[in-house]
Amino acid sequence: MANVKIHEVGPRDGLQMEKQVVPLEVKEGWIRRVLDAGVDIVQVGSFVHPEKVPQMADTDELVRRLVADRPGRGVLSGLVLNERGLDRALACGVDLVCMGASASDTHSRKNTGMGTDEATTRIVAMAQAAVAAGKPVQVSVQSAFGCGFEGAIPEERVLGMVRAYLDAGLRSISLADTAGHSHPAQVERLFGAIRGLDPAVECTCHIHNTYGLGMASIFAALRAGVGVVETSFGGLGGCPFTKVAAGNVATEDFVHALQRQGDRLDVHLEGLIDVARDLAAHFGRELPGFVYKSGPISPKESR
Repeated sequence: MANVKIHEVGPRDGLQMEKQVVPLEVKEGWIRRVLDAGVDIVQVGSFVHPEKVPQMADTDELVRRLVADRPGRGVLSGLVLNERGLDRALACGVDLVCMGASASDTHSRKNTGMGTDEATTRIVAMAQAAVAAGKPVQVSVQSAFGCGFEGAIPEERVLGMVRAYLDAGLRSISLADTAGHSHPAQVERLFGAIRGLDPAVECTCHIHNTYGLGMASIFAALRAGVGVVETSFGGLGGCPFTKVAAGNVATEDFVHALQRQGDRLDVHLEGLIDVARDLAAHFGRELPGFVYKSGPISPKESR
């Protein structure tokens, strides 16, 4: 756990549900402060049609600004949904391209207009194109732990999609708990099965906290060998195409949990807490996160 990487997805997953469009300069400031705090990867936004998700309309310009005046050594990631989005991501210089398909056929059709099989085939082709262009790629299985529309998702269906990614030479794979249905035993079992398919795969977990099991599921993933965890500042977030949209585990809460056991002390927790407080002030409401409200327990007090 000392080497776990933190992938901040707040600027994309956190803000996509917000009706109040955040000005580019404000988003840029939040991202720079998160990177200055020592977070490893920040998902700057998604390359989607601006009319569909107005909050993401400035993603290209935001990436260009950050690439031109890069804060720290953090990686800038971006989510793409289709070939046009991939072209935009490559053009503006994003460091890591993220894309995925849903194991829920219903969620897949609501999100992309395609069923799971067609979407998986398309994502594999897009990922291979990005790799050919010289970009690292992370591919995901969305709704991997359950679906608000379909309920339980067969684990073999999830592993079948993972095999398709592995067969295509893709070794950075995320399981996303889009509906927040995960529980620790399930998470540990599925990630363990993936590592059984290929011990060298880099696994990422993206867990929503819809039913309060988010942090427990993340630590189950870490026990199974997951090396990258996606969280969101303040706990903001939720997929607009799932049945019950709810936030993520808060980045500052996860860092606080790690630091209480002596891990990732290099991350400036107070800096992350300050960002969460600014987010709460900006939106004028209390956010789902805990530590920005309670204040942290220092690592010295934890021993």
